[in-house]
Amino acid sequence: MIGVLCLDSSSGAIEAAEVTPYPASPVIQTIVWAPTNTIVVQAKDGDNWPVTWADDDALYTTWGDGTGFVTKVERKLSCGFSRVTGGPEKFRGVNVRTDAEQFGQGRARLKGWGMLSVEGVLYLWFGHADKKGGAAQLAWSKDHAKTWTFAGWKFPEFGLIGFVNYGKDYQGARDEFVYAYSHDGPKADVPADRFILMRVPRNKLTHKSAWEFYETLDAKGQPVWTPEIAKRGGVFQNHDGCLRSAMTYNAALKRYLWWQHIPLPQGSKDRGDTRFTGGFGIYDAPEPWGPWTTAYFTKEWDFGPGEHGDFPAKWMSEDGKTLHLVFSGNDAFCVRKATLILR
Repeated sequence: MIGVLCLDSSSGAIEAAEVTPYPASPVIQTIVWAPTNTIVVQAKDGDNWPVTWADDDALYTTWGDGTGFVTKVERKLSCGFSRVTGGPEKFRGVNVRTDAEQFGQGRARLKGWGMLSVEGVLYLWFGHADKKGGAAQLAWSKDHAKTWTFAGWKFPEFGLIGFVNYGKDYQGARDEFVYAYSHDGPKADVPADRFILMRVPRNKLTHKSAWEFYETLDAKGQPVWTPEIAKRGGVFQNHDGCLRSAMTYNAALKRYLWWQHIPLPQGSKDRGDTRFTGGFGIYDAPEPWGPWTTAYFTKEWDFGPGEHGDFPAKWMSEDGKTLHLVFSGNDAFCVRKATLILR
């Protein structure tokens, strides 16, 4: 573990050193957050909120254990869907009624973890696929979330798979692959010691046999991929600290930004539940496999951080220095402006 100095989110003063899993970023000195009274809070009573920028210029998202945006759905859903239009300061969220809505609550029902739009098709990793809080199952929609097809296979090894997001409808992707990640464990609420990375040709995304896994780096520092899931290696190491996260590419800075919450201490009822209190780290790297460094880190944010945070590419400035974090703080769809201070 490494000590990193972080800027205070409001005053810019240097805080005491925080213990982080990776050294300070060579590109991003810190992230300065807009005041808490500027946070836009909507859709109160739902959590998770992964987002993706689709071909119709809207953001699509899912929520867990709630009733969505106003006008709210009539019955609480374990997983519901919404379409968000407009800018980060003034946006409009509309619930999308779909055949993939999930009823119930908690680990016994499916929840949406990671979302991606590629060539007009929405893809979603559902968690709790074993109906016991574990495993992941892929689903996809060709009509902007109205109807969904579920894969006939699952990854029982991973409990929280998310997609690496790029620009609008996957524009600006690094190559012809789709990348995804997960903490290396089968349960959605049990932290692991590392994150893994996986990829698939974008035209074979729905084929389980086409997925391959990061194994290691070769002598030239290039990733080695394997179709054998048992040979997977880690792209991020943090003992007992890897669980909920989201990764997006900042094209202007040519850096991947990886938001990762800090799991609650051992013995907590739900170590993934940081909706109302807790902290997170934001790590950056030139490639989705690293090398990772620390752009921001706090064990106790000045607002409920939520258990999921996303920097949608749609709401990034052209120079990549002004971002907006979509996070599930205090059990709602929250948006907070972030300014990157570069070195």
